[in-house]
Parts: sequence; structure tokens; C-alpha cells
Amino acid sequence: MQLYRRTLALPGVRSLMILIFFARIPMSAAGMVLTLHVAVGLSRGYGAAGTVGAAATIGIALGAPIMGRVVDRYGLRTMLIIVTLGEVTFWLTARLLPYALLLVIAFVGGVLQLPAMSIGRQVIAALVPMDLRRTAYSMDSISTELSYMVGPAAAVFFATQFSTTTAMAAMACGIAAVGLALFVINPAVRSQAELADADSERPPRRTWLTPRLVGVLAVGVGAVFVLAGTEVSIVAMLRTHGELGWTGLVVVIWSAVSAFGGLIYGARKRSTNQVTLMVVLGALTIPVGLAGGHWWVLALAIAPAAAVCAPTIAATGEQVSRLAPVAVRGEATGLQSSAFTMGAAIGAPLAGFVMDHSAPGWGFAVAGLGGLLIAGTAAVLILRRQVAAPDYAMSASAIS
Repeated sequence: MQLYRRTLALPGVRSLMILIFFARIPMSAAGMVLTLHVAVGLSRGYGAAGTVGAAATIGIALGAPIMGRVVDRYGLRTMLIIVTLGEVTFWLTARLLPYALLLVIAFVGGVLQLPAMSIGRQVIAALVPMDLRRTAYSMDSISTELSYMVGPAAAVFFATQFSTTTAMAAMACGIAAVGLALFVINPAVRSQAELADADSERPPRRTWLTPRLVGVLAVGVGAVFVLAGTEVSIVAMLRTHGELGWTGLVVVIWSAVSAFGGLIYGARKRSTNQVTLMVVLGALTIPVGLAGGHWWVLALAIAPAAAVCAPTIAATGEQVSRLAPVAVRGEATGLQSSAFTMGAAIGAPLAGFVMDHSAPGWGFAVAGLGGLLIAGTAAVLILRRQVAAPDYAMSASAIS
């Protein structure tokens, strides 16, 4: 645990982890709130809810790098004003809209979503030296897992115990509180050494968005593709065996094992190849569908793959911070968020489509095989120009 003690002893890191954990809870609850409002509150069904979710997802994927670019050019507080006002307005008005208008406004709401994921990764890169970033990004992945344990459950509680419109109002309050806290604290997205560097002018995109970085982002797509496909497959498998009520517990076990894997990964002194982690995650997911019977059998079967989830996500953040120059860190982490969003947008529907035409076990197989295919593509991209691609982390270390 020495690496964790050293990381948490750095100025600002401990408070950052607490702040970002709470900042991500509304974001993790957003999809569930929107789904329940359309499917239950508006009585339009889950197909219509999925369409609204898709519109929001497209908006999130497009908005994340745009907001990252705003941070790069105008600073964190300017971006926070835009997204906080925009997203609070969305949640306050969306609960009053008919389905047709909600479908359009959901896209705008996605573009203006407060990018808590991206903010956390930028601040880590600014506060933590390169030799401790693996540990810091592992803690960030663990924090994300914990946020996703709380957020969706809170969304279900407000929607079922009160109403979906109340849940949407609670979302507006949560976003306002998070945006205000981030604005007041204003965590640094650049270190003092980086701010003092006269050479931190914005480089052309073609010089840093190299095939190697695209390959790193592709691993991000693949990791979340597997996770999204696995999540919907868990629901389908338990429903088939008449144990749908145990879904929450299985997901909590899945998340807890992932967090434990991230804890172990962050304590290691050497990195594991990102593509290797992606291959292991995909390969271990494929046979999960063979587990039948009780919920605890599924929980045990999914545990080995779960242990690789957080490390794969953490490795992606570590590599993005290494390959992206300081002047475009916001846009690069925004692209990473878009990659995660893209993986979720593809993985869940594809696994669901396959299971609708076969059996639940095939959902896990599709998720794992898709992850392996994306890992192969990423390996080609990363190896294509690995020698030529600049390592901006080394120059940043030299500055400090």
C-alpha cells in the first residue's frame, strides 16, 4: 500500500478523490432516471426509452471533446458555467416535455452534460507525477465503480418512492451542487510547471492524434463495449432463470470485484500492456454464459473478468495522459470519454439484439468476442507507429 500512501499524500489528491466521487453520482444516475421517466412516467415503453437514451448518448459523445477544448482554451470555470446552467435547465424542463420534444432535447442535454469523468482525469494528470499515475488512475477507476453502485440505486429509489419527475428535479439539484462545488474549489487542470512552460501552445491535432493514441482510445471503446454487453446479459440471464430480483446484488458483486482488481493493479510498480488487459477481459467474458442455475453461480463465473475491468480502464487513462500534450489535455480526455460512451452505445444494443434472437448466454459471448476484435484492431494501431509517436509525459516530467 506504499504507492497509495504516497499518492494520497500529494497536495490536493485526497480531496480530489472525494469530490470526484460525489460529482460522478448524478452522472451515473442520469441514464436510469431518463429510462424510468420515459418507460414508466410517460408510459412509452423501454424501446422509446432506449431511443431517448441513444439521442443523449450521441450528444455526450460529441459534447465531451468540445467541452474539453473549452477547458484547454478558456479554463475550467468557464466550462463549468456553461454545462452547469445547461444541464440544470435540461433536467428542470425535460420532466415537463412530451416525448417528441424530449427526444430532441435529450441530445442537447447530452452535449451539455457535466464531464465529471474528464475533469477527474485532467486533475490527476496535473497533480500526480508520472511514476504514481498508475496508482492514481486505479483509484479513479475504483471511485467510478463506487459511484455506479450509488447513482443508479438512488435513481430507482427516487423514481419508485416518489415519481420520475421528482427524480429529475433531484438530478437538477445534484448537478447544481456538483457544478457549484467544482466552481468554488476550481481544481487545477494544469500544474504550476506546465503553466510556466512557454512551449505549451496548442499543437495541430494531426501531430498528437496519432494511430497509437487512436489505438489507446479503441481499447477504451472495447472495454466499455464488454462491460455494457455484460450488464445487459446479466439481466437477461437472471430473468430467464426467474431470479431477476437478484440483479442488483450480482451487479454489486461484479463492481466490488472490479474495484478490488483496480486496487491490486494500482499497487503494482510496473504497467501491464493495455491490449493484453483488453484481451484477457474479452477472453474471460466469453464463457460466462455457460454458467446457469442460481444467481450466485453467475456471480462466481463473472468474477475473473470483473477483476480486469478497472485495470483496463485505468490503463487507458494512464496512456492518454502519457501521449497527449499538455495544451490539449482537455480535448484528449474528452475523446477518451467519447470512446467510453461509444463502447456503451454499441455493446448493450448488440448484445441485446443477439439475445433476442438466441439465448442469454450468447450475450456474454458477443461481448467478449467483440472485445477481442477491438483489441486486435487497437494492437495494429498502437504498433503501427509506436516508435515515432512522441511521449509527452517525458517532456512534462522534464519540466517539473
